[in-house]
Amino acid sequence: MSSSTETAFLKLINQHKGIIYKASRMYADSAEDREDLQQEILIQLWKSYQNFKGNSEFSTWMYRVAINTAITFLKKEKQRVHYHSEAPLHFEVPHEDYNPAKDKQLEIFYKAVQELHVLEKAVIFYFMEGMSHKDIGSNLGLSEGNARVKLNRTKEKIQQIIKKSGYEF
Repeated sequence: MSSSTETAFLKLINQHKGIIYKASRMYADSAEDREDLQQEILIQLWKSYQNFKGNSEFSTWMYRVAINTAITFLKKEKQRVHYHSEAPLHFEVPHEDYNPAKDKQLEIFYKAVQELHVLEKAVIFYFMEGMSHKDIGSNLGLSEGNARVKLNRTKEKIQQIIKKSGYEF
């Protein structure tokens, strides 16, 4: 691909880099695995960028690629091979601003999320991104009502996991 294509890609990625960070936090529990997953998401985004036709928002497409990559990444965790050279090298996913109290709450939340099933993680991820029930359903192949029910049950499940572990917010 041309350097102008790479520049456009990097600009879009930088505008939506929070998606990569959040997806890696949802699906990987160690810092090392999160970094590996972030790199894998970037690689998959770069590989499939030429197929992005603009029929949907870039961020919507990016969500799908990030979640599909995370799910595949987890399945292949033991046998994965790194192809870092295939992705543009001038991009890093920055860490969110550090706030100790907020950071502790997020740590507890993400630990609870690790116990969710793949679909539940996707529902929570989309919810955290501010998507409507309709959009969540559309992205996951569910009806709007089914997405609403799935989201409510998943929120309750997270609360139960946190209570069971003895943490309080």
